[in-house]
Amino acid sequence: MTTLPTRPGGPGTPGGPNTPRTPSTPSTSGASAAPDASSTPGAPSASSTPGASSTPSTPGPPRGRATARPPGPDGDGGGERHRLTSLQGLAALSLDAMASVAYGPEAIVLVLAAAGAAGLGHTLPVTLAIAALLTVLVASYRQVIAAFPDGGGSYAVARAHLGRRTGLVAAASLILDYVLNVAVSVTAGVAALTSAFPELYDDRLVLCLGVLVLVTGVNLRGIVDSAKAFIVPTAVFVGSILTVIVAGLLRDTPASTEAAAGHASVLGDSATTVGALLLLKAFASGCSALTGVEAVANAVPSFRAPAVRRAQRTEVALGALLGVMLIGLSVLIGRFHLQPVEGVTVLAQLADASLGHNWGFYVVQFATVVLLALAANTSFGGLPVLMSLLARDNYLPHVFRLKADREVHRHGVVALGAVAALLLFFSGGDTNTLVPLFAIGVFVGFTICQTGMVVHWRAHRSPGWRRRAVLNGLGAVLTGVSAVVVAATKFTEGAWLVVIALPVLVLLFERVHGAYGRIDEGIGLGRVPEAPHRDRSLVIVPVSHLSRLTCEAVNAAVSLGDEVRAVTVTHQDAEGRAESRALRRDWERWNPGVELVELNAEHRTIGRPVSEYVRRIHRYHPGTRVTVLIAEVEPRRLWQRLLQNQRGAVLAHAVRRDTDAVICRLRFRLPDTGRAPNLRNR
Repeated sequence: MTTLPTRPGGPGTPGGPNTPRTPSTPSTSGASAAPDASSTPGAPSASSTPGASSTPSTPGPPRGRATARPPGPDGDGGGERHRLTSLQGLAALSLDAMASVAYGPEAIVLVLAAAGAAGLGHTLPVTLAIAALLTVLVASYRQVIAAFPDGGGSYAVARAHLGRRTGLVAAASLILDYVLNVAVSVTAGVAALTSAFPELYDDRLVLCLGVLVLVTGVNLRGIVDSAKAFIVPTAVFVGSILTVIVAGLLRDTPASTEAAAGHASVLGDSATTVGALLLLKAFASGCSALTGVEAVANAVPSFRAPAVRRAQRTEVALGALLGVMLIGLSVLIGRFHLQPVEGVTVLAQLADASLGHNWGFYVVQFATVVLLALAANTSFGGLPVLMSLLARDNYLPHVFRLKADREVHRHGVVALGAVAALLLFFSGGDTNTLVPLFAIGVFVGFTICQTGMVVHWRAHRSPGWRRRAVLNGLGAVLTGVSAVVVAATKFTEGAWLVVIALPVLVLLFERVHGAYGRIDEGIGLGRVPEAPHRDRSLVIVPVSHLSRLTCEAVNAAVSLGDEVRAVTVTHQDAEGRAESRALRRDWERWNPGVELVELNAEHRTIGRPVSEYVRRIHRYHPGTRVTVLIAEVEPRRLWQRLLQNQRGAVLAHAVRRDTDAVICRLRFRLPDTGRAPNLRNR
């Protein structure tokens, strides 16, 4: 056995017999190994990892063109049963917009209340202006769905027609809106719950996190499963609101005012005149009801074929229901001369006035609580698809491009849940801290999207392009004005955070894109490489004991390289020297025909001695391909991984960090029962 020190200035070229072997090319995978002292037999499988970064995937098909879905494992065109129908899409992607009727009309009323009763008289005109903008947006996004069936909404439109940087701004605005939607929806739902049960108020942060975990878990099951789970709550909420509207229109006077009794009014005593600025501020506040309209266009690939037609039907249904509910509730506000009061929502007062303070009132409240809590599902349906497109274009890590077997981008779902949890934690579960940031991002995205569609129609000049361009141009003007008004009126209330976050996100996208560009350049992606040639190969097998695991590792090594060396790290203390003598004795009895090289180490470390040994080989034999084969036990049970010493992971990290050697990981499966014989006892 050869003994080598690992300190600088030691012997030069490590020696060893050069036994010719038949080489084979190891497969590449992630490198994290953990050799274990178990000697139980199993079925090994090998994989190897180069020390360099993984090769980024090739960008997908051009945006804006329909692509055929390859047959999936079910033979149904990529798993059609895991995609959405129109009804499921309405349940999965419209919760954000539907739930906004719980706070949209109230936002308008609270602003107009500053001008007293005269201000509240303008509730319906302001709502009609918002409904008109909603109509323009729905018609426009139907066109976006048809023109960009691969999804992405504002990002896809802007990147195709307004340039790369503008597309990134649109993507950043949508990401902010989606993340804030999750946080606002969860906190608003929990706020409604704590209003009904005040004793839960101190636990609102825990409740918020619990609801977030529930919604995230449902979405990890797949978008279809989440859609099915949310169909009933959505139907109950929409039915409840429509019932309130119809019942209220049939009454001349309120059926009850018990909900608002004893609560102080926030109505101003004509402190402010009803001017253009007040109406613009009310319009900007009410526009929070339009968030979520773009979600269907962002998630077109999630629909079953024909995806475009189903998505367009879903978009129209969403706009129609939202418009009817907003206008209907606004009419009731004027009909009952409702005044906002502290501690009771406008929607609760309307339900009380239309249905009376009975079981119907509590059904509406409960449906509102549930839907507000679940409205976060819109973000879980749209944001992972958007992140997938950004990853395809090398602006986010490629892991967000991966899909699970249920057609769900799990990494995007988990990332969204994690960021939303941070927002909930830092806001303390308080809705008022988050709402001022809510609508700005989506209106920036609206404006960019409409402007890009005008360029799209001018470039393609398809039949009726002028009419479509005028529609999108009108939408761009309206949403642009709305974005400016919202940002100006909400700036001191937290909108400045969005103004900072947008360029930060764009800078992050650029950095990720630049990193992928350098990787592509370094590996010569897209260029024809030189002809393959064969180099001398050396396989190094770290060992610490003799067992069936060691035997399988050496068997695999002699199949991979021209030369094989086993190395062991000897610690310079009494225990380490005793272990070294025992291993040397067992190795000589086994006599596998492979040299055992001993690496001396002053400290109890294994990574540095092996990496230094590999570096010395590269120094004296620069043309040698060195592979470090790390054997690890793979237990049958997940919890048994906690029993492993993780030495292989430490060793793989050190070799990857300090050398260019290939890291090959040998997985050794433990059987369900029985124990393998220990070679030391033979």
